[in-house]
Formats: sequence, structure tokens, C-alpha cells
Amino acid sequence: MKLNRWMLAGMMTGAANMAMGQIHGYKDTEKLPGVPWGVHDPDRPQPRVVETAGAVVVKPPSDATVLFDGKNLDAWTQNGGPAPWEIKDGVMVVGKKDIQTKESFGAVQLHFEWRLPADRKVDGQKGGNSGFFLMGMYEVQVLQSNNNPTYPDGQAGSLYGQLPPLVNATSPQGEWNSYDVTFVPPVYKDGKVESPARITIFHNGVVVQNGEAYLGTTQHKKLASYPAKHPETGPIRIQDHNDPMEFRNIWVRPLGQRDQPAKP
Repeated sequence: MKLNRWMLAGMMTGAANMAMGQIHGYKDTEKLPGVPWGVHDPDRPQPRVVETAGAVVVKPPSDATVLFDGKNLDAWTQNGGPAPWEIKDGVMVVGKKDIQTKESFGAVQLHFEWRLPADRKVDGQKGGNSGFFLMGMYEVQVLQSNNNPTYPDGQAGSLYGQLPPLVNATSPQGEWNSYDVTFVPPVYKDGKVESPARITIFHNGVVVQNGEAYLGTTQHKKLASYPAKHPETGPIRIQDHNDPMEFRNIWVRPLGQRDQPAKP
């Protein structure tokens, strides 16, 4: 039998974990609404694996705001100062502490590409973990999930702590992944949530979240909820989880309104 790249990656990176049958998670958390599992429950069924052709590389459209093109980190900041993460061979490498965009956004289309170096040891949430926080509050989980089992609401493409992806479309470790995301913030009326935040995610061209609602802002080991007050816009934040995740080709498009006159 000829081994393809997915089978080889499984043999090299995740076979030991799978053989042990040990999936890290938590059994003492609150139950998620509508399902019999709690937040970060290791017993929740693992999403089925879908093999893809890898990252879908998309050139920024003419109206996109380019957040990273391999040249500099001018669009990013850390605590009001320069973003100190490294750029290596045109790739952004996660450094110490989170960074966020200088500009704030509401409803957006977002594209970015990510990978974990092939020689990095992974074990569940350890070794290959990061995340993009829309408006600084709503996480799209980034995790090397190819042959690396973890609690399903914490794997690649999940709404962290809330909803697993429909499938596991993660590329073998060392290869690039792409996320194409549309996000709409919640709508408040009279101090209450009238419409929740919603998101669609394509992982390597495969739908893994389809217009799903966030239960609230992202939490760890806690049931998510919405704050009493909510900003109209917020920065996009990238998480430092002490792992050398790599990013490239990051751009965003604010989602406008239909039937608006074109700008001169």
C-alpha cells in the first residue's frame, strides 16, 4: 500500500497519542446548551477527518486591508507599542505576548494562513496552539489538529469552548493551512442581545462552521456569555500560547451594506 502525506504525518506525529487513547480535557465544567457535553469535554465525539489539497491561497482583493504581507508588522501593536514578533523568510512567527491590530473592525471577511513547523512536538493543546480573536473577544481556534486529538471544542476551526468544527480539515504538520472567515458581531437592543455574533469558517476550502452563533465571548473552562455592554468594533488579536506558530497572507475586508453608492 502506498502511503500518502496524510498517512505519513499520522504515523510521525499522532500515532502514539491515538494508540494510548488519552484525550486531555475537563469533566468538571458546565454543560453546554442543547448537548450532553460540558465545556472542553474529552468524551465529545471527535470530528471526522477530511483530507484536503491544503491551504487555499487567496490574493487580497482591491478593497481589503492588508494586515500582513511578509514585509512588516506595521498594522499590529502590543500594549500600544510596536509588535515585537519576528518575521522570518516572509512569515510572521508568534513571539511573547499577544498582538492586535491597530485598526478596529466589526463585521468582516478575514483570510489568513498558518502552519506549525514539522519538528515541533504536539500533545493536545500543547505544542501547536494559537488563535485569532475577532473584536478581541471571539476566538477562532488555531491548533495543529492533524493526528493530534484534543477536546473537540478546542481543535482547529472550533469556536473555542463552544462548538467543534463540522470536520477536521487540518493539513499535516509542517504544511500550510488557510482560514477564510466571515463574522458578524452581535446586535443589542435595550441592553440585551437581540441577535448573537455569527461566523462561517472555511478551513482549507472546507466548511467547518456554517453561520454558527457564538454563545458569548470566548472563555476557558467556563460557559460563554455576552457582556452587558458591547463595542461596535474591536481589534483582531492573535494569541501567544508559547508555541512558534507561523502566519502569512493576512487580510481583512469590512462587510459593507448593499445598495450603497460607490465611493468616487
